[in-house]
Amino acid sequence: MENIYIFFTEVMWSGSPACKIEVPERLTVSHTALQEEGLAERCVSVPIRQATDAEILLAHSEEYLEAVKKTPHMSLDELRTFTQQYGDVYFHPNIYHCAKLAIGATLQLVDSVMTGKVRNGMALVRPPGHHSQRSAANGFCVFNNVAIAAHYAKKQYDIKSVLYFSWHRYEHQGFWPNLRESDYDSVGKEKGAGFNINVPWNKVGMENSDYLSVFFHVLLPIAYEFSPDLVFVCAGFDSAIGDPEGHMCATPDIFAHLTHLLKSLAGGKLCAVLEGGYNLTSLAQSVCQTVQTLLGDPAPQTSELNGPCESALESIQCVRSAHKPYWACLKHTVAPPVSEPSTKRCKLAEKEEGVQAEGGQKGEGDGQKAEEEEVVWMKPPSRLAPPVHTEVALPADLEVPDRCDRVRSSLAPTLEILQRLRSVPNLYS
Repeated sequence: MENIYIFFTEVMWSGSPACKIEVPERLTVSHTALQEEGLAERCVSVPIRQATDAEILLAHSEEYLEAVKKTPHMSLDELRTFTQQYGDVYFHPNIYHCAKLAIGATLQLVDSVMTGKVRNGMALVRPPGHHSQRSAANGFCVFNNVAIAAHYAKKQYDIKSVLYFSWHRYEHQGFWPNLRESDYDSVGKEKGAGFNINVPWNKVGMENSDYLSVFFHVLLPIAYEFSPDLVFVCAGFDSAIGDPEGHMCATPDIFAHLTHLLKSLAGGKLCAVLEGGYNLTSLAQSVCQTVQTLLGDPAPQTSELNGPCESALESIQCVRSAHKPYWACLKHTVAPPVSEPSTKRCKLAEKEEGVQAEGGQKGEGDGQKAEEEEVVWMKPPSRLAPPVHTEVALPADLEVPDRCDRVRSSLAPTLEILQRLRSVPNLYS
């Protein structure tokens, strides 16, 4: 059995209805699901700690940290005013304390994995961190948990460089936060060129095949060449089906396969940290699929594989072309760079016809019809969790290795086996 660390922290937001989706229930339903599936009892849970100022300053400015430090002492009116200078984030008197716990939990996980106490793990924390910037809160995020953890790992464990990979809803810069830097051709600067990989999703409804295709044709080839010492996963399940923000269609079971593929990197040293995911049903199911794979259970049979869509293939081609100069695994790429993707031309044509481009602020929805329809999907079936993952057949005079069971053999088949073989029609014809 692998040891998995589960960290559980909670932020209680104010009673204001402003934030309806980044709620404490995101953690409670995930933790409850882990308990109901019998996964929590197979995990090692440890106390967490608060991050220090020095650790927060690994990724954030001192001016910003000092400003956030004042929030526990602010009145509600002062908090509202403080919040308004940032984008789509909601400050509560407890958020600074809980944000430090979220970082501390993540760093505890890093230490446990890198020192060999555990093989891998998942930190269930909030507030999330992936949208926060060096000197600004953003998109529900106060401090960037994984960015801090990456700096911490470099400092503590002599890791030389970081490769960043992201897939995200983009829609040709039409979706929040509408950053030009999120497109495929933002590959990094100077010594970091080639180490920043953006896979922009330019339409909603991406399915399992689209995510697997990006893994096999972009992420894994480059990751094997990079050969990391540690893998961080910003586990954002807003790409899961039914999510009100992502509007994608990845079913929870696909996260088991993606996690399984990532375990082949860095000797299995993987730290998953909860980020987004706002449909409480698909979030809980996806967390369970991820943790069960981290525990070493076999991945479920794949479902809903119909091949990648045209838009996904276009994004993959663009990314591979943009990174061809930096990675040997892409040198064979023969397709020319795509300077103006066909789906972008379609988008521009829609705008010229008076169709308003999709977009909007995070947490406010994006006006899609899909948001008005109830999305239904099958709950992932129960997965096999064998008590022994590996058996070994050895001569009787050899000692069985630790953590293995001996397969008992017989020189002759039993009567029961013979009767069963004889009952199969035409077996001997």
